[in-house]
Amino acid sequence: QVQLAESGGGLVQAGGSLRLSCAASGSFFSVNEMGWYCQAPGKQRELVADITSGGSTNYADAVKGRFTISRDNAKNTVYLQMNSLKPEDTAVYYCMAHIKIHTYYGTQRFWGQGTQVTVSS
Repeated sequence: QVQLAESGGGLVQAGGSLRLSCAASGSFFSVNEMGWYCQAPGKQRELVADITSGGSTNYADAVKGRFTISRDNAKNTVYLQMNSLKPEDTAVYYCMAHIKIHTYYGTQRFWGQGTQVTVSS
């Protein structure tokens, strides 16, 4: 069974930094694209950033220049370094990974349980 375990959320003042981590564990063949999404109260879940297994990255316009996504393929782990945090970054952040369970099957999307990030003004 595949699990995505997130860590690193919390409460921080505006202008501060946080680093989120998400590790994929279980039995699978490969981890392809990984990413972070956020969902604020009353809003839909939306992409923050994603990264391919080759290291190509994509960011939401709102976080460009402030957030950096990276991954360690050997550890099946993705990170999100969040700098210059703003109150509007407050949300639950979810890790996502496209994982190939077996060579016979295509990739499936998995989600972490979410971690709360709260930025106070």
